[in-house]
Amino acid sequence: MNLEKVRVRFAPSPTGHLHIGGARTALFNWLFAKRYKGSFILRIEDTDRERSTDEYISAIIDSMKWLGLDWDEGPYRQTDRFEVYISFAERLINEGKAYRCYCTPEEIEQKRQEAISLGKTFKYDRKCLVLEDKTLDKPFTIRFKTMSVGCTVVNDMIKGVVEFDNSQLDDFIIVRSDGTPTYNFCVVVDDIDMNITHVIRGDDHLNNTPKQIQIYNAFGWKLPEFAHIPMILGADKTRLSKRHGATSVMAYKEMGYLPEALINYLVRLGWSYGDKEIFTIDELMQCFSLDNVGKSSAVFNPEKLLWLNSQYIMKKTEDELADLVKPFLQADGINIDGIETTWLKQAITLLKERVKTLKELSNSLLIYIQQDVNIDEKVKSKFINPENLHLLNKLLDLIQSIEPFSHENIGLKLKEFADSNTLKLKEVAQPIRVALTGSTASPGLFEIMQLLGKEKVIYRLKKAFKGE
Repeated sequence: MNLEKVRVRFAPSPTGHLHIGGARTALFNWLFAKRYKGSFILRIEDTDRERSTDEYISAIIDSMKWLGLDWDEGPYRQTDRFEVYISFAERLINEGKAYRCYCTPEEIEQKRQEAISLGKTFKYDRKCLVLEDKTLDKPFTIRFKTMSVGCTVVNDMIKGVVEFDNSQLDDFIIVRSDGTPTYNFCVVVDDIDMNITHVIRGDDHLNNTPKQIQIYNAFGWKLPEFAHIPMILGADKTRLSKRHGATSVMAYKEMGYLPEALINYLVRLGWSYGDKEIFTIDELMQCFSLDNVGKSSAVFNPEKLLWLNSQYIMKKTEDELADLVKPFLQADGINIDGIETTWLKQAITLLKERVKTLKELSNSLLIYIQQDVNIDEKVKSKFINPENLHLLNKLLDLIQSIEPFSHENIGLKLKEFADSNTLKLKEVAQPIRVALTGSTASPGLFEIMQLLGKEKVIYRLKKAFKGE
């Protein structure tokens, strides 16, 4: 493997948001460039004018920036380079390696149907290759003249040696009748023009590779190293799609995942480094290589990603999480300017080991920020009912008298209250917990009470105990 002046590229088509599979391809290229001190190029393959949009280009760029996958060159757009492609296509025509095809779409379709009716695979019959007049005044495509004998061999860094029978290849179109070049032609011209040394991409592109290799050979250009990464599958072993959950990078951002957690998870989809699960970016840049990329498809496990995200959240400082959760609080209608930073960090300290996403952290914080809390009627009837109302009123009187309202002092007074009434602390704590949080499960009750403050605690207890 030639590792001098490594140059790799990520070349998404802007026909949708950046997919998880595309993000992993970008990540593998980025890490490969970082590991070998090379260059990472971002190129937008937008020749599909009907489906490509500027909105999707912006979304792809935003996703790359959020993941921290910075590029050294670009983003280049293929639609800015049409003159380059046409000049190279004309060169192939002049050298007898491509030709103008004047067959209409209707003629091609008729021939296709005839082949199908005979049980044959359709291949263009090269009618226009032997035309005497090759400059007719009518619309034309440009077809590449493929090698029709022998094999085209792909020496793949992951798949190994893969052979393709040239007799199965068609004289494919490299420039459409409207003058727009096609993918297989553009990608080769771009990769050569940008001095790409390694083409690392999904193995759904493997079948395109023999066509591309023949174009390289037609120009006499040196081939890059090819590495085709196995696809990502859902739990049912079918190609990952929306039915398996969110598949776009920005959807995970909106759900409150951390970019470093998503990076860590994606790199482990098909790549391994011993039994190690959690990596820093610096560690990945030092140890990533294509040697440890498996040949089998990786299975996407959303539960594993969620667990990994929770590990990264726990490692974040309260200051970091406070900044990260604020946009989610704002989205929930909270005026974050009215939240004291010290209070917010105290709340995060209580909650960060209990949540798995920033969205979940925001939802948990709402309970302590908003004035009111929703209590499930079934839970309320179990812990706050006429049978214990007398006790609860005594408890309310006690809490109103607690000073200072610190978690240590609150704990001491509630334990004394339980002992004096021959109750277990749990029997005292659960009605309070339900009244304050709407749930029977929460962080430490005494810390919650201090966090809420006496005024809000009394308000919620009165509302729950007395219906005020």
